[in-house]
Amino acid sequence: MTVTVLTASDRASRGEYEDLSGPEIESIILEAYPECRVNRVIVPDDPDAIRRALEENLGDDYILTTGGTGISPRDVTPEVSREFCDYELPGIAEILRSESYRETPQAMLSRGYAGIKNQTIVVNFPGSVKAVRLCTRVLIPIMNHSGRMLRGEGH
Repeated sequence: MTVTVLTASDRASRGEYEDLSGPEIESIILEAYPECRVNRVIVPDDPDAIRRALEENLGDDYILTTGGTGISPRDVTPEVSREFCDYELPGIAEILRSESYRETPQAMLSRGYAGIKNQTIVVNFPGSVKAVRLCTRVLIPIMNHSGRMLRGEGH
């Protein structure tokens, strides 16, 4: 399995802030899937930069984004992801918000999206370490299965 972890953060992309969420996602994935190849990318909260990073990593089994899912003016990751994908996987975004709400009511403000482009699944996570820890663990059980299904390998 190949996974790109895409961090959308103005401050982290400028080196003003250490990306903590991306490494946390990578760590959890490698714990569950030691054979997985994980690529990490950091871009600013800019639609063109996010779109380029999605395009450059198309072909991976998953692109997991962190950051840019809130309601501030620079939070554009869901819109870019929706425009990029061919179709939506609403169940993933719904369960991530539902499980996150058990931890904090602010999860209601998350606009995270999940969809598919060709055979790549794109999932938006919030930007906090606590949120990505929870969301990654929720997603882990379906990652291998969904990849097999997209490749037409069956259950």
